[in-house]
This record gives sequence, C-alpha cells and structure tokens, in this order.
Amino acid sequence: MSRARVARRIAAGAAYGGGSIGLLGVAAVGVLLAEVQLAKRSVGGGVAPLPPGADGRYGRAYGGEEPLRLALLGDSTAAGQGVRRTGQTPGALLASGLAAVAERPVDLRNVALPGARSDDLERQVSLLLATPAGAPDVCVIMIGANDVTHRMPATQSVRCLASAVRRLRTAGAEVVVGTCPDLGTIEPVYQPLRWLARRASRQLAAAQTIVVVEQGGRTVSLGDLLGPEFAANPREMFGVDNFHPSAEGYATAAMALLPTVCAALAMWPEADRIDTDRRENMLPVAKAAAEAAKEAGTEVTGARAPWALLKHRRRRRLPVPGAPVAEPVAEGEEDGPGSRSATVRQD
Repeated sequence: MSRARVARRIAAGAAYGGGSIGLLGVAAVGVLLAEVQLAKRSVGGGVAPLPPGADGRYGRAYGGEEPLRLALLGDSTAAGQGVRRTGQTPGALLASGLAAVAERPVDLRNVALPGARSDDLERQVSLLLATPAGAPDVCVIMIGANDVTHRMPATQSVRCLASAVRRLRTAGAEVVVGTCPDLGTIEPVYQPLRWLARRASRQLAAAQTIVVVEQGGRTVSLGDLLGPEFAANPREMFGVDNFHPSAEGYATAAMALLPTVCAALAMWPEADRIDTDRRENMLPVAKAAAEAAKEAGTEVTGARAPWALLKHRRRRRLPVPGAPVAEPVAEGEEDGPGSRSATVRQD
C-alpha cells in the first residue's frame, strides 16, 4: 500500500469517521484533502516485495531438545513485507533470538496476512489451533495499522483482538501483542494530518493494551519506539515502498518484542517486579495503557485486576538482519557456520 493511499484513508477517517478525531469543520477537511494531494505527489515509486517464507526450525545447533513453538499472527508487519531475505523478517529474528536465550531450538509458524485487519485474527487463530500439535508455546500478534487506515471502529477492532487473545490463552499459549504502530511517522504526511494519524494510532494502541491485559496477555508499545527512529532515518528504517519497515526497522521492532516474549516463557533474567530506577510502576490498567502508548518499547502485563505492571525491560541486540544464521534449516541439514552467533548481547 502506498503512503498516498494511507494518507487518503487517514484523512477520510478523520473527516467522516466520527468520534474524537472526526469532529472537524469544512475548512479542516479542506486542509486535510490538500495535504493528501501533496503526499500523493511526493510519494516515490517502489513496490514492497511479497514477504519471504520464514517457517522452519531455528537454533538447531542447540541440540535435540524439544523445540519451543513460536507463532506470528497479524498483518504485513508481522508477515515481514518489505524485505527480501527470510532472516530479515520479524519472525526469523524473534525465533533466532528466542533460541539463543533459551538455548533450545525454536519452530516458527507465521500465519500473518498482508493487508489483514483485526477481524482476520479469528481465521488466523483457527488455522494455528487446527494443527495436531495444538497451541504454540508463545504467539506474537502485530495488528492495528490497517484498522486505522480502513476506519474500522475501535470497538470492533479491540473486540476481535480480545477474542483472539482469549482463544489462544484458553488453548494454553502465552500471548504478546505489538500494539498499533505510529502512522504519524509515514512521510510525506504533514500537519495536521500527521497529528491525527498519531492520535488515532495511540488511541487504538491504548485500547488494545487494555483488552489484551484483561485476557491474560502482554503488550509492547511499538508506536513511539519506531516513530522517532523512522522519522530521523526514513531511508534506513523504511523499505523500498516507503511504507513498510526495512530490515533495520524490523530488527528494531523485534529487539523490543524479544524480552517480553522470553519473559512470557520465564526465560528472561529480569523478573516481573518493579524497578523504580527504570521508571517502572504498578498502575490501573487504563493508565498503564495510556502511558505505554506514549513511550518506546514499554511492556504492560497483568498483575492483579484492576492493576497492571508497566515495565521497561533491558533490550538485547539481535543478529544483523540478513545474516545467514537467521535462515531456517531444512530437515536433515546442519546449521551453517556461525549459527550460534545469534546470541543476543547486552546493550
């Protein structure tokens, strides 16, 4: 999807979608539509390649221990659209990182669909749970951008997400949700359209956090993590279509998600307790959700209703995107040279 089409949808949603960002006068609508035209003229060429398949086993060098099972669900960001190498996708990066932390092989299955909205999660969850092996050990969901651009009502969006998390948790899977990214980072999107996109994204991210925590999952805020870095380094952080993340962008997102994925499986050195030196706190769920939507890489996990734990876990550096280590290995093959170099490093 081009940035112009995204800008057009944001403008239409702001003008006609109702709610807190829909009460705009005629003059404001005119400004938004003019900005859409500017965005359309500024958008470069470039088409995002289809996401490379990343399903397979990672970390074979760790021996014959029973592999952990990791699944990704969601939209094009979860699928890894915008990069050409398997090892550059978020699924491959997370599987490699989890294998290194756990020192166990990891089997990855990705059922995410480019263009998907939250109402597609029911199909994706059913696809995962239909396998004889049952629920994965941990599921990562990245969803929300298309809900905003297609003007899906937030109530419907979060209802679909809550249902998906509930089904996965009932089946025995841990669930980590990367909340709606900051669409205000898409360039060229000018003010006030950029402000409206950012506000809509943050509102959805906060609502997602509340329902996920209520269903026993964990969330990680991606919006403000990617926002400043994408805005400061758009040529590095965006892919060839100027909308989907580049390899560096996906590595940044995966690096934020990995500690929470590991913590959900009790495989991260930091405990689920408050570290006041890192500005962590126990807050009402709604307040924790609002705070998380504002700050990079913030994790929210349930504590005791109606309270939630707001954490800022230390991130570890992931393998360089595109390195051969991240590629899955077919049955019967050996991992290539340097296959254990995926071990994450302290920042």
